[in-house]
Amino acid sequence: MFFNHAHLIKRTPTATTLFALCFALAANPARAADAAPEEAAADSGSLEEITVTAEKRPQSLQTTPISISVLSGKDMVNRHVQSLTDLGDGAIPSLRVAPFFSRPGALIVNIRGVGVLSDSNQPARDQGVGIYIDGVYQGRPQGLGAALYDVENIEVLKGPQGTLFGRNTEGGAVNIVTKRPSGEFRMNTTVGAGNFGSYKGETHIDLPEFHDVSFKIDAVVSHRDGLIKNPLAGASDFNGYDKRGVHAELLWKPSPNFTVDLAGDVSYDATTTLYQQLLSPGTNKLAAAAKIQDRRAETAAVGSPEQPSVGKSKGVRLNLEWQIAPALMLKSISSYRKLTQSQFDNASGSTSMQQALTTANPTGNFNSFAFSRYSLAYFKQNQISQEFQAIGEFGDHLKYAFGALFYQEKVTDNAQAFNTNTFTNADGSSYTTANIDPATQRIDRASHVKTTSIGAYGQATYTPALMEDMFHLTVGARFTRDKKVGSLFIVNNAPPVIPINGVNVSGPIGLNSSWSRVDPMINLSADLTRDVHVYGKWSTGYKSGGANSRALDYEPFNPETVSMFEIGAKTEFFDHHARFNVAAYYGHYKNIQLDFSGLYEDVVNGVRVATTRTTTNTVNAPGTGKLKGVEAELTLAPLSGLTLTGSYSYNSVKIPDTLNPFPQTGGVLITVPIPIYQVYTPAHSASGSIDYEIPMNGFAIRAHLDGNYDSGFYGAYTDSAYNSVTRAVTYKQPKGDAGLIFNGRLALADIVLGNSDTKMTVSVWARNLFNEQHVFLKSGAPTSGVAGFFNDARTLGGELNMKF
Repeated sequence: MFFNHAHLIKRTPTATTLFALCFALAANPARAADAAPEEAAADSGSLEEITVTAEKRPQSLQTTPISISVLSGKDMVNRHVQSLTDLGDGAIPSLRVAPFFSRPGALIVNIRGVGVLSDSNQPARDQGVGIYIDGVYQGRPQGLGAALYDVENIEVLKGPQGTLFGRNTEGGAVNIVTKRPSGEFRMNTTVGAGNFGSYKGETHIDLPEFHDVSFKIDAVVSHRDGLIKNPLAGASDFNGYDKRGVHAELLWKPSPNFTVDLAGDVSYDATTTLYQQLLSPGTNKLAAAAKIQDRRAETAAVGSPEQPSVGKSKGVRLNLEWQIAPALMLKSISSYRKLTQSQFDNASGSTSMQQALTTANPTGNFNSFAFSRYSLAYFKQNQISQEFQAIGEFGDHLKYAFGALFYQEKVTDNAQAFNTNTFTNADGSSYTTANIDPATQRIDRASHVKTTSIGAYGQATYTPALMEDMFHLTVGARFTRDKKVGSLFIVNNAPPVIPINGVNVSGPIGLNSSWSRVDPMINLSADLTRDVHVYGKWSTGYKSGGANSRALDYEPFNPETVSMFEIGAKTEFFDHHARFNVAAYYGHYKNIQLDFSGLYEDVVNGVRVATTRTTTNTVNAPGTGKLKGVEAELTLAPLSGLTLTGSYSYNSVKIPDTLNPFPQTGGVLITVPIPIYQVYTPAHSASGSIDYEIPMNGFAIRAHLDGNYDSGFYGAYTDSAYNSVTRAVTYKQPKGDAGLIFNGRLALADIVLGNSDTKMTVSVWARNLFNEQHVFLKSGAPTSGVAGFFNDARTLGGELNMKF
């Protein structure tokens, strides 16, 4: 439960139905772990063992009693996954990754529909899914789209992970594990090119161990021109990227029991905004230059200023491991990271060429009408973290993990917005584009926040000495204290206004709030046979409280919380040629953080006075939301060289009706709570793949095909027009389209060159192989109509890989 130190704060389907459904629709894109099991599996044609670190120690996926999906490095190559952004097609169905509106420089991530932060440009707000790279928490949504370095695997831990992973893991955690230095000379280099001017180069070099020191360096560059042309000469096209980075790691083993792992990285991620298309008109009058584009456009309807948004990040990590005794290991994870992110977003030019007919302008004269909103922002963050862990065993029947964590980040942001285009005639058929210097424009929003978090946790697993050690009881708890201190300097183009004794006073608004949290967990599991494992667990997690920098009053809101029951089974059969894992969950969702926008009301001499200033407030929904779902994963190896996978996820999130705090049209206050949609959460998602390898004389033929489906999701919490008196929806919020995307790869692999150990692989790949079109994110209103973003067009290319 929480202790706020500043502001007080259906049943699931039957097991039979779940298992039948999951057998029909199952499984996971996961694969390999370490080399020895992989080679043994290849020889026998059976499935490879997967090793995960979800409980702070290496162990088999099948014996870890929580729902986990794994994407291996091999899977990433087959799917042409270069960053977390590429997981947006649904490779792991219960994981949803999407850009923040039109801005791929910041990502929205949720698991099981939990943890959504729909406005990622918020210094005092957090996501509810923790992203970790080699044990280091990544504090901001900005920077998550950067290129990844030589990944061993990506572990997706589903459901609340508040005990072992702590703050902001109410939905789960994404644990990215990279390859460590091997101590042997190795070189792995890939170059490639494709359509839309794309090219790629990456190299990974391992140096031989020297005086107990091993060293590895990774370098990557990935570029693609825009997918949609910008008619404005000299401006960047839409939806392009340029990613670059270097990662170096030094591994020192001064003794068999002590390891020093020092790593550093620098990355550069330049992206251009996605293109928002007008799909259908509303009641507003459209300019003659406006276009209804209900199919994926190749060229934007209007030219507008556009340049890349650039994210730069760098960091250093120091891991120490001391095997102090055969049954006790001490660990230290220290890190420092720094991030800057610029934003240049002009996605709405093609949707803003419209205006309402008014008494002052009854004919809709477009002459001198300004449009095409250019949103600029600058975001700066630095973070330090220190975690200590003690992982060990008492005899054969008790395992434990204890730890303590300190985390601190400082975040500063500012933002501004202005129109860049102006119509020059009455019907809106011609316009001019101004080259506006941002330095001449007012700052719309500026704030600074420092977050400090401390935590301590413990978890223990007891295996009683009965029935051949069949049962395992795991209990754990974590204490966390978060504190946020900051200031809102500018909002809505002006300093904030604070009513004091009925008189408005202009000046910065301070934030000084803290919350304490205890997250318990209990898990009972059983090994029914060597290959059949079942479990039931109850766990909790939370997303930190904060404040909305778009709100004129900067009032803090409380953390949102999740408590969840989960049951599951992990099985292998047919002599390890088939693997079937299934989980079902039911949970309670409280204090859900929701955003509402409207007109702000000042208090002047004790009287509420409506103004023309808009504000966005975050409120905690009343009551308790309900979560339920099913996940299933099936992997088959029916023939030597052939692997089939499939996975399915069903998510249901019900949020309590919530009162909109702002007056609506005509200044009328809504007094009845309104329906709320969960955003970025499809009800049904599925993924499947086919991999086939044919050994040849001196090389192998490898073919891969995967398909990914989701049923569509909402992009906004509420309907655009709702009558609170009759409770009738007069304009329903549009939902994104369902999508089915296929990706493929064909390779001539491991071609032996001469008598050396050098091997070459030549491959061709395609993402969205059949060039399927769907609008994944929509928004709409009665006046402006419906606008949205299409999925990416087909991209394809070829690559050459050399391994030495």
